[in-house]
Amino acid sequence: MSRDTKERILTAALELFSQKGYEGTNIRELSASLGLVKSGIYKHYESKEDIWNALLDRMIAYYGERFGSAEHVPPVPESLEELVEMTMQMVHVTVHDNLIVMTRRLLSIEQFRDERARDLATKHFLTGLTEMFTPVFSGMMDKGLIRRDDPAMLAFAYTTPISALIHLCDREPEKTEEAMEKIRAFSRHFVRVYGETTEKA
Repeated sequence: MSRDTKERILTAALELFSQKGYEGTNIRELSASLGLVKSGIYKHYESKEDIWNALLDRMIAYYGERFGSAEHVPPVPESLEELVEMTMQMVHVTVHDNLIVMTRRLLSIEQFRDERARDLATKHFLTGLTEMFTPVFSGMMDKGLIRRDDPAMLAFAYTTPISALIHLCDREPEKTEEAMEKIRAFSRHFVRVYGETTEKA
């Protein structure tokens, strides 16, 4: 039961922090949203900062398991079409998983206040994607699926527009379907440009 309560606290904290920011959320409001008194929160976490750090730890692990990371690299596709479909599956997760969406909003808000949030925002919005796709493209080159080039630069070129469109979904949810179509079109364009002639999609 104690573990369940701790998870409930972190989920509620994520929801409030992603809406009001860390400074705009107090423990009284957090406890009330859970039907607890303040002492009920402090039985599990020593402070709001303790909740903050536990929340970030939890979401780093959650994101890595469901979306991927430099430590959880997706498998190297067996074809160009498989790259497109793998990309769309990953995008679907990050756009439609509410915990990941709230985490992205939280990092966007808090990156200017908190150094750890800043570093995580850089990783999740930019460097981590490049690191994750670099071995994917290196492996595809080894399989003869895409032409030889700098895999890190290819990963950067591939993931940056996709990341921008994911952020568009966060800002304007009504454009999610349109953004998803653009991501698929971009992915197909990418494999047409970089795919080996025998594997053109």
